Amino acid sequence: MSQTVGYLGLGTNLGDRQENLARAVKGLNAKPDLAVVRTSGIYETAPWGLTEQPDFLNMVAEIMTSLSPQELLDRVKDLERELGRKHGPRFGPRLIDLDILLYGNMVVEQPDLHIPHASLHLRAFALVPLAELAPDCVHPILGVTIARLASQVDGLEGVIPLG
Repeated sequence: MSQTVGYLGLGTNLGDRQENLARAVKGLNAKPDLAVVRTSGIYETAPWGLTEQPDFLNMVAEIMTSLSPQELLDRVKDLERELGRKHGPRFGPRLIDLDILLYGNMVVEQPDLHIPHASLHLRAFALVPLAELAPDCVHPILGVTIARLASQVDGLEGVIPLG
């Protein structure tokens, strides 16, 4: 079966945030049809959307997978539940959040799945670590490199490399 390179955004702002990210990466690697190829650095980021909550840790994982986009969505949602994510307010605090940012150069528009992620171009906390891994990757709808989007996005001052 063919393999596709994709990028997942990982975020957490509850509990042991670094451990949450490590457990998520380990969980992504737990089955043979998906492998984490490499990860970005970890960034401490200001909350986005709902600002009255703890700061997040964010990173991006580059993956190689034979899963379809819908199967990948199902996998990451299952992993979120396995790791203890509970439903809460939109943009609210969370133990773990896994978002499909890019899947090859595919564009998917479904009620429960948008690839590239619908808000990717607006989110410094996703663009900065994504640009670390894939600066020359071109956003399949906007036709602009990730590096360029990351250099122009609002909120860059709220994305601080950890360590």
